Amino acid sequence: MVSVATVRRVAYAGAAVNLLISAVKFGGGLAFASQALLADAVHSLSDLITDAALVLGVKFWISPADENHPYGHGKIEAVVTAFIGLMVAGVALEIGWKGICALLQGGGAAPDAMAFPVALISIVAKEALYRWTHAVAKRLNSPATEANAWHHRSDAISSIPVAVAVAVAHFFPSLRWLDAAGAALVGVFILRVAWQISKPALMALTDASCGAAVQDVERIALAVPGVRRVHKVRIRRYGGTLQCDLHVQVARDLSLLEGHAIGHAVKSAVLDAGIGVTDAVIHVEPEDEERQEGKSK
Repeated sequence: MVSVATVRRVAYAGAAVNLLISAVKFGGGLAFASQALLADAVHSLSDLITDAALVLGVKFWISPADENHPYGHGKIEAVVTAFIGLMVAGVALEIGWKGICALLQGGGAAPDAMAFPVALISIVAKEALYRWTHAVAKRLNSPATEANAWHHRSDAISSIPVAVAVAVAHFFPSLRWLDAAGAALVGVFILRVAWQISKPALMALTDASCGAAVQDVERIALAVPGVRRVHKVRIRRYGGTLQCDLHVQVARDLSLLEGHAIGHAVKSAVLDAGIGVTDAVIHVEPEDEERQEGKSK
């Protein structure tokens, strides 16, 4: 279960680190004439927006079901996740475009060597923030927190080509265009991360099927005594949980009460299996007449 306090604690910590890193990068980029470092500072600053989305969003997606939202508010988390992905994509396009423009203009001035340790500080700080946020996301099973964690890691990894570009451009001034190329490369990498963040959220918002979980539910349902066949299993992601509905076939000569009891047993088995399903609708129906005749022969 998602803890509002925990999610917000992670987001506030991330915001504090992002502010500090952004200030260091902006200062280093201006002082040491590094375009890649300035571009990376913009990326770090964008994390503040996603941290804010996480703080505001968790209050809503954790809310219980109500009259207007009988299935709960879980999809708000998918909306927040998609928003984070969109923000990351926007940053990627801006960084990439600035890098390309700088390349077309000859790459600019060679950056000072002091820009290199600034990039290293960012790598270490943001990777540490990613690992903590990622651990919390896994513990809470929160896609939005996981997306924010990857936003932190994208900042850490994006600083690697920046560090390399700064070092090469300083010691080999004729290759100063590598600093601008590093900024463009950062944009490409971040755009890929944006898609990785957005895809699961878009799948959840469009009620795409969770294929692997379908097999698990079929296996669990078939293990319940009295279940002859399982079909029409449909599973969708709802926030950090799964919801499913399925049809189970039972012997045709069972009473309504007996069939109803088997349906309840199937639902309990699926919910208690630990596969992330928090709601299941079970439709009980008599076994196909053709299948039953085949067994009697």
